[in-house]
Parts: sequence; structure tokens; C-alpha cells
Amino acid sequence: MEGTTSKLPHCTGVIERYRQYLPVGKSTPIVSLGEGNTPLVYCSHLSNQVGRSCEVFVKNEGTNPTGSFKDRGMTVAVSKAIERGARAIICASTGNTSASAAAYAARAGILCVVILPAGKIATGKLMQAFAYGAKIVAIHGNFDHALRIVRELGDREEFVIVNSINPDRIAGQKTAAFEIVDVLGDAPDFHLLPVGNAGNITAYWMGYREYRTHQESTRVPSMIGFQATGAAPIFHNRVIEKPETIASAIRIGNPASWKHACAAIAESRGAIDVVSDQQILEAQSWLAKHEGIFVEPASAAAITGLFKCCDSNEAAYSFQKIPEASRIVCTVTGHGLKDPDAIIQQMKELQPVDPTVKDVRRAIGL
Repeated sequence: MEGTTSKLPHCTGVIERYRQYLPVGKSTPIVSLGEGNTPLVYCSHLSNQVGRSCEVFVKNEGTNPTGSFKDRGMTVAVSKAIERGARAIICASTGNTSASAAAYAARAGILCVVILPAGKIATGKLMQAFAYGAKIVAIHGNFDHALRIVRELGDREEFVIVNSINPDRIAGQKTAAFEIVDVLGDAPDFHLLPVGNAGNITAYWMGYREYRTHQESTRVPSMIGFQATGAAPIFHNRVIEKPETIASAIRIGNPASWKHACAAIAESRGAIDVVSDQQILEAQSWLAKHEGIFVEPASAAAITGLFKCCDSNEAAYSFQKIPEASRIVCTVTGHGLKDPDAIIQQMKELQPVDPTVKDVRRAIGL
């Protein structure tokens, strides 16, 4: 109907909600898909794992528009790129960044170029980038090789880089920390999350510090990051030339935000630790079956880390020493449908039975 468009509801993203904390002005064109405001879910079964009357919450970033936390930073990065007159953006990706960049570029009406390691991207994420119309180039190499190429192309000013080396990306991602404080009324005592390129742990720490500076909270949490055993450069304090892990989103051997992540861990009196692929898959399945939250393998690193912290014999950080009634937040970064291969492999082939109550009860095990 003519004349009714202005009365229609519009999606409210992180820029509109947290504009005063972000590098945007009145003239910045906002490119948004309604990102942010993701659930902070109290998890009773996880809380019981920790004990000591502690409360565990899961920040479920898989409910963002493209299914991962990347959308928080991408709305700011693309909005600023448009403000500066960009006609194309570029990124290196293990999957989630490419999906998010392609979606926001499509929303803005500009070109998105994705450089990715051939054969190393989860099918669900690659499908997203194709669907959104990105120009995708696969290379023989890993994520670190792809990022090197992106840096070189970005230096020629043909593209705006939207990886986490772009400070606008980090600025957008810090809004997740704001949301957590807004819901809990203060910062948690501990925050656990996966670490790949290390932009997210950097962003959360920035957000927590900024909110405390503005007296929106009274404290900051200890930041505890987890890398996969085969892709743990920060834990081992050396570049991993050939990182390998089933958790493709954190399969990175030379994180772009390495220095900032180390600062976040040190300043917060936190820790960095490693978890195995087998532990990651077990935690992915456990979280789905016990809390009803289905995440991609990389996200499950935070849950694996929580379990490890409950075991004082093997963890870099032990929850046996924490005060009673502590609040713990685990960030799960992406939806399970983006990388379902591990779960699909665990599924048994369904054998049909005759359409009778007797046969169905037998199949159920009754």
C-alpha cells in the first residue's frame, strides 16, 4: 500500500543499540540485518558440572543472521566501508567470515571477494557465500596464506579488508560483552570462548573494559580461551605452519590478533588452554543433548574448556579454586547447521519398520 512503508517495523542491529560506543556518526549509512541481541541462556546441566552453586550461561551467537558472531563486526565494517566510498570488500576465511561478509555486501549492493583455503571450508558456510553472490577464490594453502594475499590486495586500495585486522570489525564484536552485562546486571566472573584468529577474545575484553570505564559494570571477567590441540599457536607461543583440527573455524596457525589476545588474557588474569578434537566432538554432542543448543565444532571448544576447567588435574585454569556462586559465560560462536558433517557421520542409518504400533514400540525400545 502506498505511503505505508515508513510505518513498517525495521530490524534493530547493534549499531542502533550501541551507537555511542561505536565508530559511527550521523552520516554513516547503516548496513544491518538485525544482528545481535542473541540469547544468554542459563544452563542448569552445565552449572551442575561446575558445582559450588555456580551459574553457567551460554551466549548463543549462532542465532545471528548468518549463524555466527561475525555479523556483529561485519555490520560496522561494511557500514564504514560504504561511508568511505568502497565499492568492494575482501576477506580471507575459514567459513564464517565469508558468509557474513557476503551477506552484508549483498545488503549494501557492493562486491565481496573471498579468498579461502581449498577443501578446508565447511560445506554449509561455503554454500552461504555462494548464495549471497560472493566472488570466491580457492587457493592451495591454509587460512594464513589466504590472509597474506588479502593483506597485499588491501594495500593496493582496491578493496576494504573486513577480517578482524580491521578495527571496525573488533568494535562491532565488542557489543556482545555489552549485551551480557545488560542481561546479568554486571560482568560475569569468568568468560570462556574459542580462539582462532583471536579477534573475538580481543573484542570481548575491549567491551568489558569499556563498559566498566563508563560505570555500566563494576568488574571485568577473567578471559579464558581455548584452541584446538592441532592449531594452538598462542598456547605453544609459536606459529603452527600446518594447523589441523576438525574445528575448521579455529584452524589457524598464525592469529592476526595474537598480541591483543595475549594482552586480554594477561590483563584479565585469565588463561589459554588446548582441547582435543575428540573432546570437542563429545562436547558438541553433549551440549545438544543436555541443553538443546546445537553448535558447530569450533564453538564446542568453549564447552570442552569448561569441562576441562572442572578437572584440576589437567586444566591450565581450575574451577576448583573459584569462589562459590561465581557466574561463568561461555560463548558459542556459530550454529551447528553451518558445519554438521561430524554429527552426520555419527548418525546411524535409519531402518524402516512396518507401520504398526507394535513395530514402532519395538523400535523405540518399549
